[in-house]
Amino acid sequence: MTQADLSPIRTALDAGEFARARKLLAALSVPPSAALLELRAQAAYGAGDLEETLAAYGDLYRLHLEDGRPRDAAFAAVMVGMYLMMDTGLMATVRAWLSRAERLVKDAPDSPVWAWLAAVRTYERLMCGDMPGTGQWAQRAIDGGRAHGLTPPSIIGQVALARVRIHDGYLDEGLSALDDVAVELSAGKLDPLTSGQMWCELICAMQWIGQHDRAEQWTEAMERWRQGAAFGGLHGRCRVHRAEIMRLRGPCDAAEQEALQACEELRPWMRREFGWPLTELGNARLRKGDFAGAEEAFLAAHQNAWLPQPGLALLRLAQGRVDEAYSMIQSALDHPVDIPSKERPPSGGLQRAPLREAQVVIALAAGDADGARIAAADLGEIARMYQSRTLQNSALAARGRLALHDGREDEAIQLLSEAMIEWISLRMPFEAASLRVALAAAHRAAGDHQTAERELDAACQAFESLSAAPWAELARKHLPVPPARQDVEPERGVFCREGELRTVAFGATTVRLKDLKGMRYLERLLAEPGRDFHVLDLVAVERGALPVGSPPDTPRIDAQCGLEVFDSRAREAYRQRLAETEEDIAEAEANNDLHRAELARADRQFLIDELCRGVGLNGRARTVGGGLERARTSATRSLRYALNRIARHHPSLGEHLRRTIRTGTYFAYQPDPRAPLRWKV
Repeated sequence: MTQADLSPIRTALDAGEFARARKLLAALSVPPSAALLELRAQAAYGAGDLEETLAAYGDLYRLHLEDGRPRDAAFAAVMVGMYLMMDTGLMATVRAWLSRAERLVKDAPDSPVWAWLAAVRTYERLMCGDMPGTGQWAQRAIDGGRAHGLTPPSIIGQVALARVRIHDGYLDEGLSALDDVAVELSAGKLDPLTSGQMWCELICAMQWIGQHDRAEQWTEAMERWRQGAAFGGLHGRCRVHRAEIMRLRGPCDAAEQEALQACEELRPWMRREFGWPLTELGNARLRKGDFAGAEEAFLAAHQNAWLPQPGLALLRLAQGRVDEAYSMIQSALDHPVDIPSKERPPSGGLQRAPLREAQVVIALAAGDADGARIAAADLGEIARMYQSRTLQNSALAARGRLALHDGREDEAIQLLSEAMIEWISLRMPFEAASLRVALAAAHRAAGDHQTAERELDAACQAFESLSAAPWAELARKHLPVPPARQDVEPERGVFCREGELRTVAFGATTVRLKDLKGMRYLERLLAEPGRDFHVLDLVAVERGALPVGSPPDTPRIDAQCGLEVFDSRAREAYRQRLAETEEDIAEAEANNDLHRAELARADRQFLIDELCRGVGLNGRARTVGGGLERARTSATRSLRYALNRIARHHPSLGEHLRRTIRTGTYFAYQPDPRAPLRWKV
């Protein structure tokens, strides 16, 4: 087959038309060749088929071996390792393929294959937390890439080496190197796949040290890149980064939706790292005050062998389960989960920083002032080492909380005020609102009750503006709620259905609106202020399957939809990865590399657990229910549409409902307890 025969396929790939390229490939009735297998792999990856990508490169590896081309076979083996590294997190299988490649080029030290091999080794070492090894392989990738005119391996090495410098505390040097790479990426001269990978790396590096402004700028650049050139799991990773920024800037409704979409897009790709998007989903829901939804996401992350901390511990604190929160955060510090990942710092102060920040708050709530002091001191040292405004402000806030606990009210007010203002400057409104609650407590302790109430009111208003009403309710527990006057009747509202129309009255305004499904959801919420309706209960009420006023523990409708945990093709892929992992274990044991063998056994256990999870009795595939998430999405969309309709015709009621309606796995109407309001429904 000539190059001209392949040109339509190459044209489709260059245009990002991966489905069309796969159709053209499928229409060819010729024996597989090296060129065809490489095109097949590229088309499969662009179309989102990881296993087909791996299979194509595996076939290419075997074809080159059969034809006596060891250098080409080595390059194909490196490609298998690279794609496994990018999208599965199974480092034992990556090492197995890289070892095959090394054996094939061990007598050719000047081969360009070594530049690519070094680039993949670099990230295998980074994801396993071996920072010295990462630096050594990164330099080799840089040198090899430059020697052979290969830009991608050189750029990959530069970014990894910069991340090592940042991890080791040489911030200026690392950031300067990343800025240089960002300029090169912005020029658009690199291939799309390397560009997407490196934008993701730059953002991860900034998230490590809390430089969210720069992370936001680079996330926007990656967003522009992915509009026409996204590959594999990179599209979903980009969504997680966007969700992280949205969560920090608030409100979190959009962050939650972005994280949900990321989970859906990354489900076919990620193995070991799937807990990362699930944890971000939990963090977004926690910020919203959707505690049940946050717990669902955090526990799912835990089931995927991920450490969802400090989010889960902070959730337990918000739920009043202080002892459990205290135990969780201490365990996370004492026994960090060793999961290969480039998304989170693998070790050291950057890994501890968010845990220490949470530990200060949790330890003080648990009465362990000494533990809080140790955490605050460590956080201060980390902030001094990395010179990040975010870390420095976290340390400042921790000092303020300790001053308040120790009875140094004036110092606490000064420190907490400075930290609160800095959070506002950093555009992190949730952190600022949370600190206002502590600042109000400091003013109250100093005897200034009026200022304390103003700070708490400001905190509550901020939470409500962030669609985080449950946090406002928790904050109001710090306010002395005056008893309701007996001579003042609670304000009344009307939300009655009359056929296909609905009469809506609030304040001095009455309107008549067309009834909608979302209106019926809203009616149920208004009828029982403060009650949490599970989304499935809410749907059942709307359908008439659950009587109005049913007790909260009434059995809800079945959400199972009978989808397989993973299909037969995926199960076979897991078995193949398991065989590759066994190969890595054997090689590690032969070389007496105990740490590598331990890491590989962890991968083996993960794969065994996944296979057991996906196979039921007599080898039948297990199924899971996807109806819950569909119900969440559908009910939220219907309710939001109804609220927008109300806001257009009755702005004051629309604003009231925007502040008091909470969505998620549980829906609720939570009006201000200081302003009683009754609804006629």
